[in-house]
Amino acid sequence: MNAVLIAVLVMLILSLLRINVVFSLAVGALIGGLVGGISLTDTVSIYTDGLGNSASVALSYALLGGFAMAVSRTGLPDAVVQLALKIVGKEGETKKKSLSKVLILSIILIISCFSQNVIPVHIAFIPLLIPPLLKVFNQLKIDRRLVATVITFGLVTPYMYLPAGFGKIYHDILFTNIKESGLTIDKGDITTAMALPALGMVAGLLFAVFISYRKPRSYKDIDIDQGAEERTGYTTRGIIVALLAIVAALTVQLLVDSMIFGALAGIVVVYFSGALKWNEADPVLTNGMRMMAFIGFVMLSASGFAKVLQETGDVEALVKGSVALIGGNQMLGAFLMLVIGLLVTMGIGSSFSTIPIIATIFVPLCLELGMSPMATICIVGTAGALGDAGSPASDSTLGPTSGLAVDRQHDHIWDTCVPTFLHYNIPLIIFGWVASVIL
Repeated sequence: MNAVLIAVLVMLILSLLRINVVFSLAVGALIGGLVGGISLTDTVSIYTDGLGNSASVALSYALLGGFAMAVSRTGLPDAVVQLALKIVGKEGETKKKSLSKVLILSIILIISCFSQNVIPVHIAFIPLLIPPLLKVFNQLKIDRRLVATVITFGLVTPYMYLPAGFGKIYHDILFTNIKESGLTIDKGDITTAMALPALGMVAGLLFAVFISYRKPRSYKDIDIDQGAEERTGYTTRGIIVALLAIVAALTVQLLVDSMIFGALAGIVVVYFSGALKWNEADPVLTNGMRMMAFIGFVMLSASGFAKVLQETGDVEALVKGSVALIGGNQMLGAFLMLVIGLLVTMGIGSSFSTIPIIATIFVPLCLELGMSPMATICIVGTAGALGDAGSPASDSTLGPTSGLAVDRQHDHIWDTCVPTFLHYNIPLIIFGWVASVIL
């Protein structure tokens, strides 16, 4: 009865039954703590203490939502929609519609990838870009599960493979924790070791695009643009203000390393430009914060969940229990380590937080099994990334849902988590397993 395994399974089962994710995480943490031998009072206390670890993240997302809503008042989303409608063309132009699908999905994929490395804004672009495009998706009958898999690919694959932006942070965490766990490696080898797992992500994306979600899917056109009746469209001045606000937000974020103050800087630019009237500012920002509040609450609950799992000490017990099954078999050892990484990340929702938890156990185990340094990097790096796609508590799934579900026609679990889990975690395990054997 491993506490980590039980807690994660409870959380996932409740989520699949359409129980609220925040509630599912809280119940999973409670049961995990009790199974792990922690008293009810201590479990509640540990869970509550853990909530504070994600307070800044929750506030960041709330302010990003407010920033997105403020920018929407400049007319930028209207311009995006008008451009997209020109691309889509007339109702009967079937060939043009097919090309439009390819173009729009390609743009979303590129922006998603750039959000991790080139312009590291993470999921901040989603509430700006996706809601205005929903009616365009509806006209083209694009399956939103496909859009979710495209965005999640862009949020995960670049940091796994490329040592820039969020990828640099991930590679630094991976390098530091492997070194501290007893194995000296060359940081440049991380990209090489993660190449095959990254190809697994590409394979999953291609399968989603050309097989799983190729068929058209119909949605209702629901007006989600709050305050649209007060706007008269977009102007050149409005677009310039929006671009200046985005540049200001990005610049401040990079200078002070804070999404909170980056979002505030962008809001200030919109405020003083006159694009957002002072007497309208409060309801506009409140609506924006409400849009992203769900992500903040989930991240808070996931932080408490992770704290309880760490306090049980059963992550190490889970690995030790697996060692007895391995018996010196490298292939079986690699597979079990990847599965454990999947379980841990699915629970806590952060691949960046998973690496410190598993590296101290996996690295000595890899050395004991006689695995090469490259294979060890691959196993730890892939095990950390596994579960980021598909986890109900991951911002790589919460982000796409925040944009696609604003008209309540997209379910977080069944339309984002399940599709991304199937299309990315399965190939990641297969490609990561193969890479650990041949490296």
